[in-house]
Amino acid sequence: MAKPRIGIYGLTGCAGDQLAILNCEDELLDIVNAVDLRSFSMASSSNPEGEIDVAFVEGAVCQQRDLDELKEIRSRSKLLIAIGTCAVWGGVAAARNDIDREKLKEKVYGPSGSFLESLPVKPLGEHVKVDLAISGCPIEKEELINSVASLLRGDLPLLVSFPVCTSCKMHEYECLLVKRGQLCLGPITRAGCEARCPGLNRVCRGCRGPVDEPNAASEVALLKERGFDRRDIINALATFAAPAEKLAEQIVGKEPACQSAQDASQAEKE
Repeated sequence: MAKPRIGIYGLTGCAGDQLAILNCEDELLDIVNAVDLRSFSMASSSNPEGEIDVAFVEGAVCQQRDLDELKEIRSRSKLLIAIGTCAVWGGVAAARNDIDREKLKEKVYGPSGSFLESLPVKPLGEHVKVDLAISGCPIEKEELINSVASLLRGDLPLLVSFPVCTSCKMHEYECLLVKRGQLCLGPITRAGCEARCPGLNRVCRGCRGPVDEPNAASEVALLKERGFDRRDIINALATFAAPAEKLAEQIVGKEPACQSAQDASQAEKE
């Protein structure tokens, strides 16, 4: 039986998910021996392109070249798997979609950025069909290995769908939101990380994206009770996941995400 042809690609992003694959270490050789790895530019300088069975794609669509490359990969792949929060939700780059692209380029790069064909940042599924989404910033090693094993058996893997709060309870971690009044997004964030941050006494920042059907209204109500204002909540929800920003706006009202204190002060003067 022929080995499945695999390609691993990166759009605009930090390449952390590709690095996570390389960091599989002991399991990496088993994975490589079980598949026909056709393309992985971070690991090899020889990447013959062509028809493939499964494409793993990280990064978000931020530029026209990202969109062109994504469509080209999709056209020659039987399955396309989005890996990492940028690919699944838009990631940190999507937090400033409220600013016009031309104005944003001018602010960040000045005149030298005029050549960039910048687009409003969107996850892969906004542009092409995505057959499976593995979230995480970066992806978890165990989820990747289990997903590859399922694909080799001819099945799509079952991924975690419960919130980080459930993992906290399993590990008997103290609730940073209820007990300490800290802005934690564990109740509405997809688990799969074994609640790593709360386990180190750090709040969940939502880097894995929202859980299916998040009860954001209850989360926002609880945060308001703890003294957090509208801007705090929207900024937290929008940091990693563009759809969460829209959800927050529906609940607490529209207000630009990531507004700086200087901008707020200027707005008050005006």
